[in-house]
Amino acid sequence: MGEFWPVRDALAYLTGSWRVRRSVRDHASGARGEFTGTTVFGPLRTGGLLHEESGTFVWQGVPRPAERTLRFLPGSAPGTADVRFADGRPFHDLDLSTGRHVADHPCSADLYRGEFTVLDADHWRTVWRVRGPAKDLVLTTDYAREPGSLRP
Repeated sequence: MGEFWPVRDALAYLTGSWRVRRSVRDHASGARGEFTGTTVFGPLRTGGLLHEESGTFVWQGVPRPAERTLRFLPGSAPGTADVRFADGRPFHDLDLSTGRHVADHPCSADLYRGEFTVLDADHWRTVWRVRGPAKDLVLTTDYAREPGSLRP
C-alpha cells in the first residue's frame, strides 16, 4: 500500500462519526490553539452529506465551545464532492480518488490552500495553509472514525 489510500466514493467514505483533533498555529504571532471534538457526516434529504462539527477550541489557554456546519454535495464527477458553507456559498471541491487532493479557497485577500490525505479506511487528515495580509496560519486536522461508525 502506498502513502495515500484511494477512495472510490468520497461521500460514502466520509459518512459516519469521526473523532477530531485540530492544531492551529499562527506564524505571525506565534500563538497556538487546539480543537478536539466530533464531526458527524449525515445524509441530506436533497442528496449529499451534512457535516456537523462540535467540540472545544482552546486558544492561548482559554477553552471555548466551537462548532461549524458544512454541506458536502455530489460533485461533477462520480465519487467527488462539492463542499459548501452552511449558507450554500462555495468552499472547495474534493476528489479523494487518489487518496490526496489539494483545493484552494480565496477569502478576501487571503488564500486558504487545503491538502486532504486519506491514510486508511478509518483515518484522514487535512492541512490548511492560510496566507495573506490578514493571516499566516496552519491548521492540521486529524480524523479517526468512531468505533462502530459506518465504514465504506
